[in-house]
Amino acid sequence: MTIDPWILAFSAITVFGTIWMGFRAARKSKTAQDFFVAGRSVSVGWNASAISGEYLSAASFMGVAGMVMSVGYDALWYPVCYACGYLFLLLFIAGPLRRFGAYTVPDFAEGRFDSPVFRKIAVVFVLFIGFFYTMPQMKGAGTTLAYIFPGLPYWAGVVLIGAVITMNVALGGMKGITLVQAVQYWAKMFAISVPIFVLLSIYGSYGKQLSVNDPQPSPSASAQSQSAQAAMRETLPAKAPPDDIWLSPFGPLTTKATKAAGLSAEESRPYSLLYTYSLIVALVCGTAGLPHILVRFYTNPDGVAAKRTTMWVMILIGVFYVFPPIFGVLGRNLLPDLYLGAGAKGTDKVVLELPRILNERYPMVGSILSGITCAGAFAAFMSTFSGLLVSMTGALAHDVYGRMLRPQSNPAQRMRAFKISAVIVGTVAIALGTQVEQFQINFMVGQAFAIAAASYFPLLFMCVWWRGMTMKGAATGMLGGGLLAVLTISMTSFSDLGLLPLKEFWAGHPLLRILAEQPAIWAVPLAIGLMIVVSKLTRKEIPKDIRMKMLVLHAPEKLGLKQEYIQEHAGH
Repeated sequence: MTIDPWILAFSAITVFGTIWMGFRAARKSKTAQDFFVAGRSVSVGWNASAISGEYLSAASFMGVAGMVMSVGYDALWYPVCYACGYLFLLLFIAGPLRRFGAYTVPDFAEGRFDSPVFRKIAVVFVLFIGFFYTMPQMKGAGTTLAYIFPGLPYWAGVVLIGAVITMNVALGGMKGITLVQAVQYWAKMFAISVPIFVLLSIYGSYGKQLSVNDPQPSPSASAQSQSAQAAMRETLPAKAPPDDIWLSPFGPLTTKATKAAGLSAEESRPYSLLYTYSLIVALVCGTAGLPHILVRFYTNPDGVAAKRTTMWVMILIGVFYVFPPIFGVLGRNLLPDLYLGAGAKGTDKVVLELPRILNERYPMVGSILSGITCAGAFAAFMSTFSGLLVSMTGALAHDVYGRMLRPQSNPAQRMRAFKISAVIVGTVAIALGTQVEQFQINFMVGQAFAIAAASYFPLLFMCVWWRGMTMKGAATGMLGGGLLAVLTISMTSFSDLGLLPLKEFWAGHPLLRILAEQPAIWAVPLAIGLMIVVSKLTRKEIPKDIRMKMLVLHAPEKLGLKQEYIQEHAGH
């Protein structure tokens, strides 16, 4: 087992720096408000960096590049829609959600309808979305550790990193991870950009790299360029998609169901278009329905700050997403052997592996840059897993323990429950993460987004903007869309793992396979439709104080109508 000292050093600095910042911030986390919403005192700049650091997960840092290399043009919808989702948040949700003033999204769900029952339903979906989202983060952890320590089993990396993050969250809560996530955004930005600039300066511009994959080179291209392209095609393994398919908008990602059914390229096109539209809906609407992102807006001082934070997040993550696709293109040209790997050894590690090719020309430079990208990978899955853990732990400690099981508990008891819940949730997440090595990181994240799009997005959007919503309507829509999305996604995942004997069924029904794997295109309209129909049927149950609640959600802060909903229950 050969361990590169530079890679080990940079990775260790990131891990121990994270632990140190966690311990340092833990000393300042003294109250329940610190643990749940960071004292509602996080500035716009810090919160934008922290949200960006939390949002740019292993899927963004490693998964986008790996998927672009693996399937090509199709994968570009992921970074585009990841960024676009924040436009929905900016326009429709961020300001009103903060003005309502709760600790968690289930708090908002109960407060909007004065219904403790609805809080229980909302908590379930915090856990559903959270656990689906933690699995790709754990895949990133296992892949990175297996790369740093050749021969280390995948599961060992999952357990080690999961334990470190669980300890960090248990010690400091939301206030403890805010500083960590803000710093980690800038660490990831540095780690994803610097190696790209160095690689392009040595191996040629992005346009030159992309032209290598052109199946029909320009007649004006030099003989040397054309021979280089021919040599490149010869080195591609059989598992790699051909150039024309790799550059096609309907590539391996959106055509795998129709390929299994044996359909031709022309017959596959309508199915591919359906898959693409459903993926776009899932990613854009899902961003506006992620509990671990939404809870961050409660840490802003007010609604104006929440909207300004969202605008800056769009800028920060938009700049970041310029770089991962370039890694995918470079990886196809310079590291084609990754196509032969599977799981933690496949294309998902292209960001980690690619800089090391520089050692052929400049000894040690590649190791240093690879160490930097490994540090960025650690920052990616550690910051996102931290946010997910806080979100799920808050749901258990604040909503389940503090509101359902022990409503008379004091803040000290809820803080203790927070720490115990963090250990429980972290243990479950680690166990799930050990089972997903064969799935692509980005693919798993897309499924988590689909569940969020079918459950929390309709709830928040309709509750914020439609006064005619009733609790029964909201609950029916959320359960109908969300549970069906979870069910269909689980069926496809279990069949891919061989746990369900459905491969022949999917091969014979490609349309059903697509709608099950990417359910957002029907689950989101279903959820909203159910909310409208059931609310109309139960219009007598609209909360009597709905006018005041809508004012609180939408009136400018200068009018003084903003309230901290959670303070109404401070005595509990």
